[in-house]
Amino acid sequence: MKTIIFTMGTRGDIQPYIYLARALKKNGHDVKLGSHPCWRKLIEESGISFLSVGPDIDIEMEAAVIRGKSSNAVLSMLKTMNFIFKIIQNSTNEIYEACKGNDLIIVSHSQMGAVEAEALNIPTVNVTLQTEMIPEKKKPQTFINKLIGGLIGKQINKPYNKIRKVYGLKAMRVGDSLMSQKLDLIPISKFVVTRSPYWEDQHILTGYWFEEEEVYSPSEELTAFLKSGEKPVLLALGAMSFEDKAETDKLDMFVKAFQKAGCRAIVQGFQKSLEEYKLPETMMSVGSVPHSWLFKQCSFVIHHCGFGTSAATMIYGIPSIPVPHVLDQMGFAMQLRNLNVATEPLKAKELTEENIYNSIVQMQDTYDEKSKNAMEISDKIRTEGGLSEAVQLIESVI
Repeated sequence: MKTIIFTMGTRGDIQPYIYLARALKKNGHDVKLGSHPCWRKLIEESGISFLSVGPDIDIEMEAAVIRGKSSNAVLSMLKTMNFIFKIIQNSTNEIYEACKGNDLIIVSHSQMGAVEAEALNIPTVNVTLQTEMIPEKKKPQTFINKLIGGLIGKQINKPYNKIRKVYGLKAMRVGDSLMSQKLDLIPISKFVVTRSPYWEDQHILTGYWFEEEEVYSPSEELTAFLKSGEKPVLLALGAMSFEDKAETDKLDMFVKAFQKAGCRAIVQGFQKSLEEYKLPETMMSVGSVPHSWLFKQCSFVIHHCGFGTSAATMIYGIPSIPVPHVLDQMGFAMQLRNLNVATEPLKAKELTEENIYNSIVQMQDTYDEKSKNAMEISDKIRTEGGLSEAVQLIESVI
């Protein structure tokens, strides 16, 4: 079966679809993954055919610029979404041509490719990362809920209706009209999220998508650092630590909090800040290291609560301190806190040395309990087989 998966966004928005593409390919499917040109190397080195879509930009730098211009998490997310929507809208001709001749289009959370697939009468399967985006159609609706849902749906539909007009398709009125009626895959564990009884049958929790530990050989420097003392803390803010300009003050807060708490630490990101910042001997900086390997070397992780990193903390059984920056990350942070595998979230715009230190102390005081909970969830997650479940579901409905 010839299949294209379209997705846009930062590294965390790409990785789940790389796993899915590899699983489909292993099962004999002809798979391509379409995304920003900047992800060509990552995708091709993963063994997946790459399809370039949209302008050749550094999406993580663009996201950092947008994030830096807004102190409000909701506005930051909306601005990022609008930025992505414009790329999708301006790339519709590329997407349409790429869809031709395929048997299936897998539509990511951005809904990229859904309209073009409809215009070509090609079946689609959806992937949803945020359960809040799934309509509860079986739930009795009040007049107010219908009104609010209609207003939100109208705003979400705007960019897609502009694309629909290109292909002579009727404008959508309902916000979820783009979603596949055949299958919507939710790559989240049922041990983490409870399925809503108000969802339609096609919305299925498969379990997280991940692969067992990737083959990775650490540098001699990293190996020596890990052997030189107790397990370090990992500071991994993902794309949120990608800097438009140096953020030395922010990095310094974490470094001083680590020193005050007596922690060794590994820092991922902050590359511009680290050009002129000397870390103490109890800390070191690393580049791109697979979470499947790195997380197991650390005691706990301080992270931005993107979908991929939040999932990884539970897959690999490591407790965490959440530092959400935008709205969806706040949802994942609360999810971790409610499972008692994380501390209370730290607000990204209210970071100080003192509140970082207090969160580290809170983690140290409750570490045994949170670590035990994280390992128990990890053991359960590994029984689900999320990727194989996703492939079987795709093959059963198409």
